[in-house]
Amino acid sequence: MVSPSAPLAALKGRDLLSSADLDGLQTLALLELARQLKSGERRIDLAGRVLGLIFSKASTRTRVSFIVAMARLGGQTIDLNPAVTQVGRGEPIADTARVLSRYCDALAIRTFAQEDLVDYAHWASIPVINALTDLEHPCQALADALTIQESFGHGPTDLQGLTLAYVGDGNNMAHSLMLVGALLGMDVRIGCPDGFSPSPAVVAQARALAGERAAITVLQEPLATVRGAHVLYTDVWASMGQEQEQAQREQAFSGWCLDEDLLAEADPRAIVLHCLPAHRGEEISAGVIEGAASRVFDQAENRLHVQQALLATLLGGVSD
Repeated sequence: MVSPSAPLAALKGRDLLSSADLDGLQTLALLELARQLKSGERRIDLAGRVLGLIFSKASTRTRVSFIVAMARLGGQTIDLNPAVTQVGRGEPIADTARVLSRYCDALAIRTFAQEDLVDYAHWASIPVINALTDLEHPCQALADALTIQESFGHGPTDLQGLTLAYVGDGNNMAHSLMLVGALLGMDVRIGCPDGFSPSPAVVAQARALAGERAAITVLQEPLATVRGAHVLYTDVWASMGQEQEQAQREQAFSGWCLDEDLLAEADPRAIVLHCLPAHRGEEISAGVIEGAASRVFDQAENRLHVQQALLATLLGGVSD
């Protein structure tokens, strides 16, 4: 495998606000670096570096995986919980970002509005990483891609021609999966009930990135979405901040559960992914998430490895 160092050199000091901040070659190189870090083939030392976490949304996997990733690289993490910092008392983003840039080497931000993330990146002089917004979840999509590679091959063209079928809400996960799929040459089908489709702007962006290499399709029928697909993916029907819509969404998503009947329509080699937390019996059946096709817990582990690769890259720790 070609060293990932050269494609990643241009990312030193950069932000990752969107999956589209990477090109296809950089995405593959990040995934290869993550594979090397996971296997133990490569070690990277970021001793003395500090990652600040600003999480306005609850988190388990994202929080823990970033903390452990930084520790494995030899660095440290400061949890800047808005409830115990001036961020939670309304200090302007411009002030917070400029001050933290003098203390930390990078910031990972998990918040609601993408505009707030962009504002942090504008004012900060250190790399800013999207740890989830309502628009995108790029770190999760990178972990998903690594998990797909583990089933279908790590070669530069091994994912091309595969079909990823996502069923559920056209949310931040649907957006990032379209973008990463387009960069890697995978066909992506997003299946949603009427009224819950992904952002037309992100669909157009993904199609532009895919060009002639892959198809990005939005459907409103679950069977057509999953038929013959190699990767089946779902997410909760009500994301953080939408809890008051839970009952309405359960009614709207009736028939959209990723269950054994939907899995039977997929390719015989199909794997199942879910970014967690999962509501068994709602968006996914217990049998499917615990079944032989499930790669959900490998997928969760891979958050750690891709975030190690991302931190090492943005902080300049990658060299031949």
